[in-house]
Amino acid sequence: MHRRMNLLMFSGEYDKAMAGLILANTAKELDVEVTMFFAFWGLFLVRDPEKLSLEDKSLYERMFALLTPRGPEQLPMSRMNFAGFGKHMLEEMLKDDEAPRLIHFLKGARKKNIKFYACKLSVEVMGFKQEEFLPEVEIIDAKSYLNDALDSDMQLFI
Repeated sequence: MHRRMNLLMFSGEYDKAMAGLILANTAKELDVEVTMFFAFWGLFLVRDPEKLSLEDKSLYERMFALLTPRGPEQLPMSRMNFAGFGKHMLEEMLKDDEAPRLIHFLKGARKKNIKFYACKLSVEVMGFKQEEFLPEVEIIDAKSYLNDALDSDMQLFI
């Protein structure tokens, strides 16, 4: 039986991104086809920190690019962030338990060929360019996302 799961990643927070990637990687290990659709703050998870571009951007877009997380390692916690100390505590606890960090789950998803889609409108509004994302990211519109979600057995919003 062919099964499909679709995750809409709206949050740009470390712990929520980690939950989504854990589910995506685990589903893929269960032979489930997985797609992840990144919208608004969720785009920070698939932003390539090495490819920040300020060219051809408005003043607001340049400011936004410089003031927001440049990739998964810079995402804040959703709760108890404490100016970054909460995230540091979580990472230390993961290390103590020999558990993978967010970046490892993201690398796993990329190796497992989980499909990454970015919301076209979110990308445009936030002033991002295709080259600022990981190479696996394809930009699609909401209609394409909804067609994928409607064909899935499970849809999750994170």
